[in-house]
Amino acid sequence: MSEFLPDVQFVTPAGRDPGRVQKVVLVLLWLGVCLLPMVFAVRDLQLATGRIGTPGTLRVVSCEDLGEGRYDCKGIFTPDSGPADRGGAPVPVDASPDSTAGDVKRAQLTPEGDRAVPAGTMGVLAALTLPAVGFGGLGFLPYVIMYWAGVRKGRRAAVIGGLLITAAGVAGMLVGLVAAYA
Repeated sequence: MSEFLPDVQFVTPAGRDPGRVQKVVLVLLWLGVCLLPMVFAVRDLQLATGRIGTPGTLRVVSCEDLGEGRYDCKGIFTPDSGPADRGGAPVPVDASPDSTAGDVKRAQLTPEGDRAVPAGTMGVLAALTLPAVGFGGLGFLPYVIMYWAGVRKGRRAAVIGGLLITAAGVAGMLVGLVAAYA
C-alpha cells in the first residue's frame, strides 16, 4: 500500500445471511413500510383535490402552543355554497397545525365537518409529502433483492436507479413540506 494510507482490514459479521423465509418477510415488511404512507394519504389527496368535502375559505382564528413544537389551531370555515339562508353558514373547525393565526386560504371541509384542510395546488403538494417518503424508501429494494438472489448483472443500474428514486422521494418530501408551511 501507499505510505500515507494504513492497511485496512474488512471485518465481516460472524453470522449468516437470513434464510429464504426471513428474506421474504423482510421484503414484505419493507414494502409495507413504504406503501402504507401512500394508502394513508388517499383521503388527504381526495380532500385537497376537491373530490370529497365542501369547498370554501378557511380563516384561522387562533393557534395555541401545546409545547414541544405542537400547535392546536382553530378556524372559521365559510363554504362557497352561498349565504347562510341557503346552507352557507360559517362553521367553527380545527385548522391544520402548521397554520398561523390570521391566515386566510382556500380549503376543503371534511365530510364530518370537524376540520378544514388546504385545497388547491399547495394542499395537493402538502398531501403528497408522506407518499414521497414512501416512494423514496422503495429506491434500493430492487438492489437488495438482486443481492440476495445472487444476481450480479444489473446491480450497478439498480444502485443508480435507487439513488434517483430516493433523490426524487426526498425532493418530493421537501416540496411537500415547503408547501405545507407556506
